[in-house]
Amino acid sequence: MATAELIRIVSRASPMALAQVERVRAELARQHPGIRTEVVPVTTSGDRWLGSLSELGGKGAFTKEVDATLLAGDADLAVHCMKDVPADRPLPAGTLFAAYLERDDIRDALIHPGGLTLDELPAGTRIGTSSVRRVAQLAMTHPHLECVPMRGNAGLRMRKLADGEADALLLAVSGLERIERTDVITETLSVETMCPPIGAGVLGLQCREDDTDTIDTVSGLGDPATWRETTAERMFLHVLQGHCNSPLAGYARAERDGRLSLRARAFSPDGKTVLDAHEWAGPLDPATLGTSVAVALLRQGARELIDSIPH
Repeated sequence: MATAELIRIVSRASPMALAQVERVRAELARQHPGIRTEVVPVTTSGDRWLGSLSELGGKGAFTKEVDATLLAGDADLAVHCMKDVPADRPLPAGTLFAAYLERDDIRDALIHPGGLTLDELPAGTRIGTSSVRRVAQLAMTHPHLECVPMRGNAGLRMRKLADGEADALLLAVSGLERIERTDVITETLSVETMCPPIGAGVLGLQCREDDTDTIDTVSGLGDPATWRETTAERMFLHVLQGHCNSPLAGYARAERDGRLSLRARAFSPDGKTVLDAHEWAGPLDPATLGTSVAVALLRQGARELIDSIPH
């Protein structure tokens, strides 16, 4: 098996993205001590634009420039947060995911300067988030709270919180871990309280299909359980054809005995309609499980729910 001598890693230029690249570099160095790595930073349209993502054509705003750099041959490997990679359309032709790293925490965290938990927040508290998934779930469970749109990386959002643009924030635990800011977490929300986004906590390593040296080198970084979970989740999203304004949530869980489960939910933006499905698969392949759970939601009216939301 040939291994690459130099791997050029393309990444968004945000502190979070660069922290993710450092994790990949460290794992590569551990498995292949002789390897050299270089970082090729790019700024994506999603990073530059702080308005609504749907106006940029959705989540692909975070991946388009990275994909182009990889396809042009200016980099050998791209590191992606899988929750930001659209699943309603195929990966760019000529690329594949060679590995998914072992999954990080999939939960959301509440940050409240006064130290209150979500259930303790008084009516009218302004929660800074632009996530349709979080907005819909808060509308369902905590309708007395007010969501105010807030985008930008975690550091920028925390500055906005400090400046009084919101009273509290919801951020991904895994992201705060990556930038070593778990000190700000007031409460870690259970997946029952706040169902996570598809692909939460997963870093994917994308290569060109014809670059077998890089594929062979990085595939050993992959975690088999995370591969199965992510495959099921992304097939679920693909079958539903959810767009970036669809309040969809869900997570797969691979048990040690080989069983795999997938729980998924679809919401109306106001949280008044909630569709729920939870299925188990024994040796069933993950993509079949993802398809089956998507069909279960479609039978409950998910297609009409998604299509009624402008995007």
